[in-house]
Amino acid sequence: MKQAIQNKTPQPYWRPLYAGLALGLVLLSTFVITGHGLGATGFTTRATAWIGMNTVPAYTAANEYLGGMVEDGNPLNGWITWQVIGLALGALVSAWLANRFKLQLDGERFLGGSKRPLTALAGGILAGFGARIAAGCTSGLGLSGTAVLGLAGFVFLGTFFVSGLIISLMIKERA
Repeated sequence: MKQAIQNKTPQPYWRPLYAGLALGLVLLSTFVITGHGLGATGFTTRATAWIGMNTVPAYTAANEYLGGMVEDGNPLNGWITWQVIGLALGALVSAWLANRFKLQLDGERFLGGSKRPLTALAGGILAGFGARIAAGCTSGLGLSGTAVLGLAGFVFLGTFFVSGLIISLMIKERA
């Protein structure tokens, strides 16, 4: 029985057009139902405030950036927390149902096997820092910002794609 489950062929990915239409409908539904768009980096800031509130409460409350989030007593009590939890659970269930769930380290060819977790962590920290400076991540500023025709959203997405293209070309030339 276990071997029969492991030998199942993964289901194909959605066509980009259908996936884009579905994402657009989810974004529209989010605006209609909740009054705000999608986003994720606000959760990491709230999680940082929650950790600070439970480990060094005086410093966190006095911090100009995090202090306002701990005033109500629970910085995780917000829509963005449930959105990120739902996103993670939805991705897990989707991967499981499509027979695509597996743990792996990608990028070994270009970024060097055992160094991959460190480069991914460094890239994630830099992307998170950039998202806080830009006042949003690819979902918050890119998708939601452009959906409401915000100039910052268009500038962010253009810069994001051009930067990604340049870096990927630089990495491929080194390999």
